[in-house]
Order: sequence, then structure tokens, then C-alpha cells
Amino acid sequence: MKLYKTKKSNIHRHGLSAAQDIKKGTKIIQYKGKKITNKEADENKKYGYNITYLFTLNKKYLIDGDFKYNTARLINHSCNPNCEVVDNYGSEIWISAMRDIKKNEELTYDYGFSFDSYYKDHVCKCGSSNCVGYIVREGSRWRIKKLIKQANIVE
Repeated sequence: MKLYKTKKSNIHRHGLSAAQDIKKGTKIIQYKGKKITNKEADENKKYGYNITYLFTLNKKYLIDGDFKYNTARLINHSCNPNCEVVDNYGSEIWISAMRDIKKNEELTYDYGFSFDSYYKDHVCKCGSSNCVGYIVREGSRWRIKKLIKQANIVE
């Protein structure tokens, strides 16, 4: 039996939710896609290719998950996630429960986007109390908070 089901999401159109209660540490779904090199990814970026579904697999390869058969691509970002990404020694990417998850709860993880000049292109709508309004990895959210604070001082 699948641990997940497709659902409408308040975060972003569609998402996945737990089809049953899921225990912490359970592998829920594999992130699937085409293996590409970092060089191929850089080339694709030049031509405006959607890089949202790229996962680093190891130093040389990424997984491009922008395919309908990759159901895991429907899991939305949250600044207060219930899942995490587990790299299986550079060969597979899995989404696993980082805490117990109740049936029908939406599955989310931190997308881990870096803080760079494109952060404004990735608006976050997770609604978490610690959300800073942009999809930026947890370790970089302080930068967004600092910018917001500076903007409020200037106004």
C-alpha cells in the first residue's frame, strides 16, 4: 500500500499527503528522474530551463525530476517540514518522515534553495510561523530576515 496520495494543496496547487499514519524515519517515496551532469544543468539554465526539480546526487550528477512519472515532484516546500531528503550514498534520493506524520497531513520538505540573487523568484506560501516569504534553506533564512528588518528601518 502506498504511503501517500495526491491532493489539492493550500501551498501550491497540488501536493502529496499521507495515505495513512507514517512513523518517523520511514522512507515514503523515491525522487525519480533523469541523471544529468552538472555541465548539462548549467547549459539548461542558460536557456531558461526549469531548475526547480533538480537534486544533487553526487559531485558529478544531478537528478532532473521534472517528469510526470516522478510523483515526488508534487511534494511542496515548507519552512516547517515533516519530511527530509535522504541521499542514499549518491545513488538514490528518498523523501523520508522526519517526525511522525498523521493520515491526510500534507507531506512537505525544505527545498534547500540557496540564498542568491534569484531568491525573489521563489515565493513561499507555506504559512508556517517561521516562514520568511521566500523558499530559502533554513540556514540562510536569517539573511532574508535581516533584509526585511533593514527595509522596515528605511521605510
